[in-house]
Amino acid sequence: MARIEILPVAGLSRFTTFCKLPRLLYKGAAGFAPPLDIERWTLFAHILNPHYKLVEDQKFLARRDGEWVGRVSAHVYRDIAPVDASPAQFGALDAVDDLEVVRALIEAAEEWLKAKGATRVNGPFSPTINGECGMLVEGFTATPMIYMPWHPPYLSRHLETLGYRKAKDLISYRYEIAEQDLAEKPRISNRKEWRDRLKLRPLDMATLKSGETALMEDLFNDGWSGNWGFVPFTKAEFDSTADALKLVMPPEFGIVVELDGKPQSFVIALPNLFEIVSDFDGRIFPFGLPKLISRMRNHKFNAARIVLLGTRKALQNSATGGAILLAMIEEMRRRGASASIKQLEAGWVLEDNFAMRKPIEMFGGKVDKVHRIYEKRFS
Repeated sequence: MARIEILPVAGLSRFTTFCKLPRLLYKGAAGFAPPLDIERWTLFAHILNPHYKLVEDQKFLARRDGEWVGRVSAHVYRDIAPVDASPAQFGALDAVDDLEVVRALIEAAEEWLKAKGATRVNGPFSPTINGECGMLVEGFTATPMIYMPWHPPYLSRHLETLGYRKAKDLISYRYEIAEQDLAEKPRISNRKEWRDRLKLRPLDMATLKSGETALMEDLFNDGWSGNWGFVPFTKAEFDSTADALKLVMPPEFGIVVELDGKPQSFVIALPNLFEIVSDFDGRIFPFGLPKLISRMRNHKFNAARIVLLGTRKALQNSATGGAILLAMIEEMRRRGASASIKQLEAGWVLEDNFAMRKPIEMFGGKVDKVHRIYEKRFS
């Protein structure tokens, strides 16, 4: 039986291998779309992702018979305690269909975390709950969406064999946008009791980093505080996100909701870039960049995903908060229809967040994917 080597990621060569490994392992699998390598670098590189200022981390690769067969990351928060979740976490778990490979990877992550004082672990978080999180357990062949992790069905089974149990499920919804959504007049914001109080304005792309990111940080962190696993989204992280948004977000896909003249909520959606990069096989250099720019300008996207949403905590679970959420969903589907979008994904939503799940389902949202956060306690 071939020996499995677990190697810490150190140096540029192993780092780039870590980033591109899923597209090597899962190429051709139904439901999988390879993300661009350069986008993975911005997610996992310390110098490019401000989140790594909050954690200590170590990434690992698995090799067998000279072939790379898996990866995993481990990280622990320095001064932050995620709400009800462990500060010791794993992420970026990907591997071939071999229990022993998964075991070797997970044990490497666990031993590293135990050395940091961990008594339990949650994951996957890649690298944070505000990034890509959860292991796909339902919806393997659903439309792949940007910033949503994909895993083969066997991976969750192997993880459960190794003693991991469900902590929370994260639900993603699919909404099919019909032609009448464009013609239909807004119902919520045009009601008499809301007409003069609720205003929906576009996100100001010209002042995104100088003004809007501070507003998004405030609304997001206030709205999500207290939720399971919550970790504050820092201004530096929002500024970094803003740099990416300027490149890929159509102006009409960012909405701020004002109540009586004061911002109370925001939502951001992104077109599904997988539609225009699937033939790149993850590589954009040296010839892909001009092609990508041309496609961004000319492609009529079929799908989009809501990637960020925040509503002030004081308004949640109230009639006013419900009206704001419904108005945003209503407006987002109208804007999607005007931009050729036929499918809008809303997610993820915590399985027990019924205040958000109910209005999404009320508007016809159907469960499309389920990602699972796991937990294991060390004896």
